[in-house]
Amino acid sequence: MRYQVPQFIEVEDKIFGPLTLKQFIYLAAGGGVCLIFFTLLPWYVMIPLSIPVVVAALALAFYQYNGRPLLVAIEHAFGYFVGYKLYLWKQRTSMATTASAPAAQAPTAMAVPTMTESRLKDLAWSLNIKDRATMGINDAPREDL
Repeated sequence: MRYQVPQFIEVEDKIFGPLTLKQFIYLAAGGGVCLIFFTLLPWYVMIPLSIPVVVAALALAFYQYNGRPLLVAIEHAFGYFVGYKLYLWKQRTSMATTASAPAAQAPTAMAVPTMTESRLKDLAWSLNIKDRATMGINDAPREDL
């Protein structure tokens, strides 16, 4: 049997003329807010309030940042500012501080422990056993076969 594979799945369908459903919703919401401003407020208050609403609706509907919709960029920015950040810092000694410091106080190089082949095999074996145990793999021979 042959099945047809869908093509262009990243492209949204144009539902309302040249607009996608999301674009239409953004523009309709912006237009609705501007209509509420128009009916409830005098024109000298309505115009300054409706300009940011129109700009936001147009930006959400049409502007793309790095090839992705603006709403995705806003979500990522919000997640960055609210989310947990882990900063790792390792102090480096600069050339200016080491040149001015006396030779007796110069930092010594850290000794890196060497690993023998047998110790490396033991470590690999113990990690493999722990991984197999967490995955529920049992190497015991089955007697029911």
